[in-house]
Amino acid sequence: MTGTKETHIPTKASPDDLERTVATIIASIDDDKGQDIVDIDLAGKTAIADRMIIASGNSARQVSAMAEHISVKMKAAGRKVRSEGEKTGDWALIDVGDVIVHLFRPEVRAFYNIEKIWDAAKPGKKPAPKRA
Repeated sequence: MTGTKETHIPTKASPDDLERTVATIIASIDDDKGQDIVDIDLAGKTAIADRMIIASGNSARQVSAMAEHISVKMKAAGRKVRSEGEKTGDWALIDVGDVIVHLFRPEVRAFYNIEKIWDAAKPGKKPAPKRA
């Protein structure tokens, strides 16, 4: 048909791809000395993503650097990445499709309390594993 626009609907990542993506993001945050890393399972709670990773950085510069490093690694893995807030460094949001990453300075994280919004105290919240 002429004149029609084809729409691409993204497909969900396989469970293995999702776990690789999450592991890469958590490793990147850990390498950058991010703190209080939390991995929240959103499956069945929302359609925006399957996982949410939340972490803190001690300064705006650290938050910005962590966001940049995650974006570079995800793009290198062939993922489409959208991000906001990395220039100011108070709160950076990285959208990798099936994984959403929030990086905060500690006082900003405490103010917004994203974990409570997603009811992370219930099953599905787990501290991210520490790498050796």
